[in-house]
Amino acid sequence: MTQQGVRWTADQVLALAPDAASRKAGSKLGAAGPWSEAGSSDEGTVWGLCKGSGSKPYQTVVDIAGASGPAYKCSCPSRKFPCKHALGLMLLWAGGDAAVPTGEAPEWAGQWIAGRRGRAEEKKAADSSGSPSGSADPEAARRRAERRAERVTAGAVELEQRLADLLRAGLATAEQSGYGLWEETAARMVDAQAQGLAGRVRELGTIPSTGPGWPVRLLEECALLHLLGQGWLRRERLPEALAATVRSRIGLPASADGPPVRDRWLVLAQYDTADTRLTTRRIWLYGADSDRTVLLLSYGAAGRAPELALPVGLALEAEVSAYPGAGQLRVALGEQFAPPAPTAIRPRGVTTSQAAARYGDALRDDPWLESVPVTLGRVVPTPDGGSWQLADADEDAALPLTPSARSRPGLWRLVALSGGAPVRVFGECGHQGFTPLTAWPEGPGDAIALC
Repeated sequence: MTQQGVRWTADQVLALAPDAASRKAGSKLGAAGPWSEAGSSDEGTVWGLCKGSGSKPYQTVVDIAGASGPAYKCSCPSRKFPCKHALGLMLLWAGGDAAVPTGEAPEWAGQWIAGRRGRAEEKKAADSSGSPSGSADPEAARRRAERRAERVTAGAVELEQRLADLLRAGLATAEQSGYGLWEETAARMVDAQAQGLAGRVRELGTIPSTGPGWPVRLLEECALLHLLGQGWLRRERLPEALAATVRSRIGLPASADGPPVRDRWLVLAQYDTADTRLTTRRIWLYGADSDRTVLLLSYGAAGRAPELALPVGLALEAEVSAYPGAGQLRVALGEQFAPPAPTAIRPRGVTTSQAAARYGDALRDDPWLESVPVTLGRVVPTPDGGSWQLADADEDAALPLTPSARSRPGLWRLVALSGGAPVRVFGECGHQGFTPLTAWPEGPGDAIALC
């Protein structure tokens, strides 16, 4: 099937928007009015000229069939990817052949397309030839790894002492000291090249004075941080898989060294989290043949969306390779054999009690795990006092929604989709509850993104 035989839905296009403002602006450009010379090819590219505020229209081209998801090029000055013009062009394309007929790409679009496809072929050839991508000097790389391990060890020892001082003085001192104490400790962990420890220390600093029971929550998180530090200091005694998990939680880099798994991967969900330094994109995939749920991570500099983008509800045939670690779900995307396309695939659902048990089982392999990906088979969103829960339609049980989920607009989309009837919901189940990310109606229907 060529890409022109496939049409995405508007929801699938808008799921690629980097933020709500881009989603709104792109929707306004999804009509034929501002566009001229729009066209598409059987190879999966779309182009067009969009009238803007200047004298010259913006030249916009999208490679729908990109190996790592859609790729975009626009002459507008926006730093967002995709920009509102790329979103509008894809919405126009999703509407049908009449607005974006098949044809030959103009020169300005053809040059970008040819260059992109050429670079992809060169990379593929280099990968297949076994060209080394790492350091040319393995001994130098080994020495660098040893020096970093020594710095991390020094940081872990210092952190253990600071935790002991906190407990000796009493948790009430954490409230009196303010956030500066935690930020200074986090900075020390950054100096030790232990980004994972630094991140968890910053999270500790947000707990004091956050309402009733905060000392208990602080003690729990201190215990987990202590466990991670001890895991690093005694890593030689751990099973290799658990030691790999500790290294990952500490923040040491690793390569996806698992054997490639080829499957039809359904894009379950995609969402971004950001801080002052980095934007992290999480993409959950479900393998139709392997019955596996895996995680793709992509990163972008602060203020910029990551390059990898896959529309929710589509499926792609591709290979993925797993990262090391006990119970780790992260994978790297390998060769893609067909562009993302609509599918009737849905993940297998479980009950709410099975979901809770799955999280408990996962904690044995990774005690620092905040949540696991789960698809609930038949649940109904129902109010629970001042909160919400997902009540199981097949058993007398329910899962509460996390505080963050209760404040998202996606909750009301889920309630509207359900209308009091059971729905299938994919999300993350953890110690704070369940965060719904995508839902399907019980009968036929497309996936609805909730994040």
